[in-house]
Amino acid sequence: METLKKHIEWIPSIIIAFVLLSSLPFKFSGAAQPTHIFETVGLWLGLDFFRSYGAIIIGIVELIAGIGILIPKTRAYAAVLALGTMAGAIFFHLFTPLGITVEWVEDGVPQSDGVLFYLAVLTLLCSIWIILRRKDELPIIGSK
Repeated sequence: METLKKHIEWIPSIIIAFVLLSSLPFKFSGAAQPTHIFETVGLWLGLDFFRSYGAIIIGIVELIAGIGILIPKTRAYAAVLALGTMAGAIFFHLFTPLGITVEWVEDGVPQSDGVLFYLAVLTLLCSIWIILRRKDELPIIGSK
């Protein structure tokens, strides 16, 4: 039982890493869906640089969090980074024209997909769980 308690956080860590790292090829290659997402959010924010470079910027943050979550010594900090990134993603899905179900056109064919929103929620919940488990390792939260 003690071994299970010690290693149980690998499950949410692997989920977080999978979600964050599996999206990177799409963000870094300029695929249609992330291009639409970051153009929509950048337009809503009024930030031209975010329309052009948002996918790369967020992709780099997700790469750092996705690798850091797999290293026990950096796991708490990576969970905070993942939490912040996913909170932003959820916010933009809920409060901008993006919506929960993203609709875009790829090769002239209308597409729609809501999976990214639900993966963001799952990643956020896993991040919160890790942060609560490792709160003593974090400044401010874990200070006594």
